[in-house]
Amino acid sequence: FYSIFFPFVSTFTLKGAGGWSPLVSNKYQWLQIDLGERTEITAVATQGGYGSSDWVTSYLLMFSDSGRNWKQYHQEEIIWAFSGNTNADNVVHNKLQHSIKARFLRFVPLDWNTNGRIGMRIEVYGCTYRSEVVDFDGKSCLLYRFSQKPMTALKDVISLKFKTMQSDGVLLHRGGQNGDHITLELVKGKLSLFINLGNARLNSDAKIHSANITLGSLLDDQHWHSVLIEHFNNQVNFTVDKHSHHFHAKGELNYLDLDYELSFGGIPLPGKSRSLPRKNFHGCFENLYYNGVNIIDLAKRRKPQIYIMGNMSFSCSEAQMVPVTFLSSGSYLALPATSAQDEVSISFQFRTWNKEGLLLSTKLHQTSGGVLLYLSDGKVKMSIYKPGKSQSDITAGIGLNNGQWHSVSLSAKRSRMNLMVDNDVTSSAHAAVPTHIYSGDTYYFGGCPNNGNSSECKSPCAGFQGCMRLITIGSKAVDLISVQQNSLSNFSNLQIDLCGIIDRCLPNYCEHGGECTQTWNSFYCNCENTGYMGATCHSSIYEQSCEAYKHTGNTSGFYYIDSDGSGPLGPFLVYCNMTDMTWTVIQHNNTDLTRVKNANRENPHAVFFKYTATLEQLQATINYAEHCEQELAYHCKKSRLLNKQDGIPLSWWIGRTNETQTYWGGSLPDVQKCACGLEGSCIDSQHYCNCDADRNEWTNDTGFLSYKEHLPVTEIVVSDTDRPHSEAAYKLGPLLCRGDRTFWNSASFNTEASYLHFPTFHGELSADVSFFFKTTASSGMFLENLGIRDFIRIELHSPSEVTFSFDVGNGPFEVTMQSPTPLNDNQWHYVKAERNIKEALLQVDQLPQKTLTAPSDGHIRLQLNSQLFVEISAYFGAGTSVVYNFQEYYTLAKNSSSHASSFYADMTLIREVISFTFRTTRTPSLLLYVSSFYKEYLSVILAKNGSLQIRYKLDSHQDPDVFSINFQSMADGLLHHVKINREEEMLYLEVMQLREKFVLSSGTEFNAIKSLVLGKILESNDIDQDTMKANSQGFIGCLSSVQFNHFAPLKAALHHTSSAPVTVKGRFTASNCGTSKSSFLLVCHFPFFSVADHSGPIDEGEPLANAIQSDSAIIGGNRDYKGFTGAFLKLTLNLSMLK
Repeated sequence: FYSIFFPFVSTFTLKGAGGWSPLVSNKYQWLQIDLGERTEITAVATQGGYGSSDWVTSYLLMFSDSGRNWKQYHQEEIIWAFSGNTNADNVVHNKLQHSIKARFLRFVPLDWNTNGRIGMRIEVYGCTYRSEVVDFDGKSCLLYRFSQKPMTALKDVISLKFKTMQSDGVLLHRGGQNGDHITLELVKGKLSLFINLGNARLNSDAKIHSANITLGSLLDDQHWHSVLIEHFNNQVNFTVDKHSHHFHAKGELNYLDLDYELSFGGIPLPGKSRSLPRKNFHGCFENLYYNGVNIIDLAKRRKPQIYIMGNMSFSCSEAQMVPVTFLSSGSYLALPATSAQDEVSISFQFRTWNKEGLLLSTKLHQTSGGVLLYLSDGKVKMSIYKPGKSQSDITAGIGLNNGQWHSVSLSAKRSRMNLMVDNDVTSSAHAAVPTHIYSGDTYYFGGCPNNGNSSECKSPCAGFQGCMRLITIGSKAVDLISVQQNSLSNFSNLQIDLCGIIDRCLPNYCEHGGECTQTWNSFYCNCENTGYMGATCHSSIYEQSCEAYKHTGNTSGFYYIDSDGSGPLGPFLVYCNMTDMTWTVIQHNNTDLTRVKNANRENPHAVFFKYTATLEQLQATINYAEHCEQELAYHCKKSRLLNKQDGIPLSWWIGRTNETQTYWGGSLPDVQKCACGLEGSCIDSQHYCNCDADRNEWTNDTGFLSYKEHLPVTEIVVSDTDRPHSEAAYKLGPLLCRGDRTFWNSASFNTEASYLHFPTFHGELSADVSFFFKTTASSGMFLENLGIRDFIRIELHSPSEVTFSFDVGNGPFEVTMQSPTPLNDNQWHYVKAERNIKEALLQVDQLPQKTLTAPSDGHIRLQLNSQLFVEISAYFGAGTSVVYNFQEYYTLAKNSSSHASSFYADMTLIREVISFTFRTTRTPSLLLYVSSFYKEYLSVILAKNGSLQIRYKLDSHQDPDVFSINFQSMADGLLHHVKINREEEMLYLEVMQLREKFVLSSGTEFNAIKSLVLGKILESNDIDQDTMKANSQGFIGCLSSVQFNHFAPLKAALHHTSSAPVTVKGRFTASNCGTSKSSFLLVCHFPFFSVADHSGPIDEGEPLANAIQSDSAIIGGNRDYKGFTGAFLKLTLNLSMLK
């Protein structure tokens, strides 16, 4: 690793020995460095000119392998402007987010000291970059033959880098029998991975047998691009540069019949692939690896596994084409010509995204007429005009604004004009001209000078924005490097020796399947038929629930709902029954009564239910609902549900968790009973279901399933209808849900110091916030989230004015909405704010939205990185015990004498996710304990020395597994956040910022869990000595945000004491003790539970000193802004991020 200091460069005039300072300070200056060889550059540093007033305040960085065809350094998906100096002496270091691998560097000043000139001294940090390269000439290829031993091909990894100027060509190919093949091919500057199972086995559904994935864009730019293909079983990961696509190949890869060779650069033999002939690759590969084997190294050493066809070299040749970029509609390039020639002949190549733009304008000799060449609706149009003569027009080509390179050649001689596009005779046009043509003395490419001399250059449209290269006038190629050095003609607002085109649709920022189109400066989203609207198709056009439709005045009927609003789940059709209570009705494909005969355990009857929504959509709807249920009726005649002898069910159903359920309608989870078994009303008291009486007469077990985590029913299995006179019938009703937990939630802010904390607002690319409020205050802050640099804020600026302000790195922006009537009238008012990478929107009540357009080239990601916690906290006194009984819902029938464990044997866990926060000064302490009917347990304790211990005993005959975290004493009175995640034998532990991984030896199953204890264990249990010592002290301190899988015992104990299976003994009080003194005062969790609107103060008073972090998310107010006083209703935050 080394640094290089360059005090001067010989190309420019020096200002003493104090650095580089050009004679003229303008945007066309640069400092170019030749590192002598390809180098991996990781950082740069700059100073101003020694002892001067000359320094650069911001600059661009460009790089190249050859000193030609430069590329601009990008970061955060934009051309990155580096911060420079504020004086001549201090050194400013800039570490590159991703390294550059190049031989040449250019520092391009953007701004400099207004009281001085451009002045720079630089250092470059990096190390020599070594690589293996091979150059393909477009006619050659390289074959790698591996051992012909049986290959399972369960895992293949191919990695390489490539660069080329050709838009098409095969990079790699592996063929096989019957047309089977895998091909990686460059097609129109994009990389396609094609997997084909072969024509011989294709049936009517060909899509099942092939996959064609396309990634990347503009890859024919003669710069290095990386490729990674990983195939493991049927999972394929395909990555090009930063963009990845992961897909499951649906089984076809197991059937690929492939040869034991890979070809690179082309398909070597005709007929190997049944596709149409493909072009060979013309360009360079670097660091080509197949399953860890360095293919280029084998080729250089002429190893027998390698066969080279055609000519190739092991160095990368550099094409010397010089592109030029027309940055704006005011850009132009004026080139001299020999006047009075009787022929005009010009050719060049261009690429652009714009449908319109002037390509060429020239005045004819000694007349006011001229020749125009321009893009019109993506076609090239040539016009010759002359005073007193009719204008002659010809058109060629179509769709030429697709970002690809296109060639144009035009000629006008005597009385004929000709135009050809892409050297294609079918894309050519000819026309007669009513007069002789003689060339003028200047050709204007891309636009006209803004000097008012319209006779020299005319333009029927805006200037061209895009790239050009290979410009030829007559038979002479134009030397654009001479143009750059001002020795040939003149230009304005150009970038010479680079093509600055970018694909603004990669990645596609149009959400929810919106179609992306683009111009040079921007992109646009077509949201038609997506169910969404807005500049990026972010906002749903549908309500989130039937409850929301009802409150907008609708009546019963079919409606599309979008359960997660602007989230990733799409809308789906439901029936909203609003006659009394509002019910959401979601149908499935089999609501009829279905009769079953001749089913047994070896050949059971199974039926699958398909709903009008996906499981993810159903889950969102169920989660947001207050209550869901589904009626399941099972009619039987000599058809049992449970087998009393061995306890193995004869019939069961499966829900969305894909777990077998053996309780039936009207019953509760995990008890293997029907409703009559719970009520003690079965027709045979020896059984827990009517059907288990096994009588030769029809009876039924019918009722509603209402345990939300198991709904909806996705499959029913029946296996006891093959005996004489045995028959069953079942009927499953639609999924019914009522209530909307996001709709009616509210909080009162009673003083300006009241506020709520929420998790960080992670809406990097697009996000929206909506809420209702009412207040009598004249001003106050609704919402704020701050980062190191970025922020987002919504506030009531005055009685009739709401402002939405934010900064994503381009400077602060503000959208203001003025209401014609006061908003502090103590009535409910609606606010919605949305920010995406194209615009910011603000709406108040039903007033028209206010919109602010974002800059087309600038920072786009809103980065708010704080770690915040949404908490429910409680203080535990000495001897306090909180017991959450997992099994209390499922009390045994009174007439049962069976041991409890026999009824709960199937409540077995192979994974747990546990999280909590604690604060204490006592050791030893018992933090959490989970018991089992089988004497298995989990305990989390603080040992005598303050270390955290997790003790798992998953085998009653073994000692517990003990895992310790001992980086500091955690009995220090500070908040500590703990997360425990077990997946079978793997245990992952996260404490504050420390992450550890452990392996259990005592087992993988936690059988028949019974209860969770916080505080002190009161009942007798068989536990180890260290847990017993910790339990003798119990726990004295604060516990907060306790979560065990989907159970929240603290929340249940504090908010649902009458209905929850919780027993509390000792001193146990709700508290804000889980609040960090540097974090927040008041805790609330929207939208999962409510804080009453009119129930009095929540937690008011003066804020703690330094209570608000600089990167925190706050609702209500903070120390710097006057807080909001009033009430919030239905606060919704919808966030979207693109990977």
